[in-house]
Amino acid sequence: MTSVDEALLRSLTPTVLSILVRRGVDFAAAEDAVQDALVEAVRVWPDDPPRDPKGWLVTVAWRKFLDATRADTSRRNREVRSEGEPQPGPTEVADDTLQLYFLCAHPSLTPASAVALTLRAVGGLTTRQIAQAYLVPETTMAQRISRAKRTVSGVQFNQPGDVATVLRVLYLVFNEGYSGDVDLAGEAIRLTRQLATRINHEEVAGLLALMLLHHARRPARTAPDGRLVPLAEQDRSLWNTRMIAEGVNILQAALARDRLGEFQAQAAIAALHADAQTAEETDWVQIVEWYDELVRLTDSPVARLNRVVALSEADGPRAGLAALATLDPALPRYTAVAAYLHERDGDPSTAARLYAEAARAATSLPERDHLTRQAARLNNL
Repeated sequence: MTSVDEALLRSLTPTVLSILVRRGVDFAAAEDAVQDALVEAVRVWPDDPPRDPKGWLVTVAWRKFLDATRADTSRRNREVRSEGEPQPGPTEVADDTLQLYFLCAHPSLTPASAVALTLRAVGGLTTRQIAQAYLVPETTMAQRISRAKRTVSGVQFNQPGDVATVLRVLYLVFNEGYSGDVDLAGEAIRLTRQLATRINHEEVAGLLALMLLHHARRPARTAPDGRLVPLAEQDRSLWNTRMIAEGVNILQAALARDRLGEFQAQAAIAALHADAQTAEETDWVQIVEWYDELVRLTDSPVARLNRVVALSEADGPRAGLAALATLDPALPRYTAVAAYLHERDGDPSTAARLYAEAARAATSLPERDHLTRQAARLNNL
């Protein structure tokens, strides 16, 4: 008995879901059918692996949909439209994942709901992971996803959503893959590359550059024992210089079009970090200027908080503390930033207390461990 290739199942899920949607199955019913087919695959494949996994999943998902529809006669008033069961065998080889992202960004949904639904149905993230990305309680996100499913139930997906919503989806999938439980960063980069070849859009290029520049630093972000390594302490020889060069070239071409957007601004900040040979050589003054642009474009509280850190590096911790005092203390990582600034300002006791407080509020184990170690280090001085 062999094990099931979970990565293969995950990669095939968007294609199978897209095929069912194109056959006229409403989104919620298609998702249920695909999930049932995946459960069946886990049960059957170890003893009887199919020659064509995608064809097998399409066939079984279609059967599951027909079975569910026929069993639900009290909720329908017309005959089930059936074009016949697809035969096992080779299916289309095109990657439907990107098209499915556009279909999920349906005009009948708000951008926030479209992103949440797509992350759940296509990105494979759990409701908890999506809630963390949105900084809302899990119950709130569960309700939002349920409402989105009800909204698109029965809707014909003939009006794809806009590029901005798709970019937001890809960005959040990348962020979850980069720092969360599910490694989706590579998939997000692959899909953004596809999008960049199909659409000549400066923000698509900006997002791709941002992903590449962040991904290039990934090997240095954690120590062999899993400990988080802050940017200033990273071994920069581990950074992927080829990926950095590609990201910078893509960014420069996008900026030359003089239609600045938030992803280009974020990529410019990442490029300045990547350009510094050492932490001491970082051009913090330029980084502050780019954060000013990002705040102007988005008015994001997170961007304002990150600007505080950059300002403290450019103008000193007192300037950073003064800027921090204008922000909402309820912001995620506010307390961790306050701890860092107090430490730089020569107040280790306050910094240790704040590091410990931030550790208790941290949402990931590596971050919590890092903050706890910072508190312990200062307490032992």
